[in-house]
Amino acid sequence: MHLEHIGIAVKDLEASKQVFDALFGFQSYKTEPVESEQVNTVFYQTGQSKVELLQGLGETDSISKFVEKKGEGIHHLAFEVSDIQAEITRLEAMGFQFVSSIPKAGADNKMICFLHPKSTNGVLIELCQMIL
Repeated sequence: MHLEHIGIAVKDLEASKQVFDALFGFQSYKTEPVESEQVNTVFYQTGQSKVELLQGLGETDSISKFVEKKGEGIHHLAFEVSDIQAEITRLEAMGFQFVSSIPKAGADNKMICFLHPKSTNGVLIELCQMIL
């Protein structure tokens, strides 16, 4: 398990992209809509890990609600695992709660699921596995 990316919720993806392009000194490598999560994403490769900017597609999706309630900022930490189902089983057996324990297609060619912040000291944790 290693830190795959940090997800940052934003109000305006294009404006935020300009900020992060300037900050990093290079452009993102990918822009991708994720219909299952109702978000648009932008990815930056930063060494071994990535930064993902997320903008909600409406008013009722989880990113738009997050930005409305807490403002822009860090939304989640994502950890890549080699076997997402085995990690779900292991963590559930230890008492961790999931937002949904059924993996689904996410951005950047990954299967994803989220642990509920109630069981991770208030931090939303994403597990992700590369789709082969």
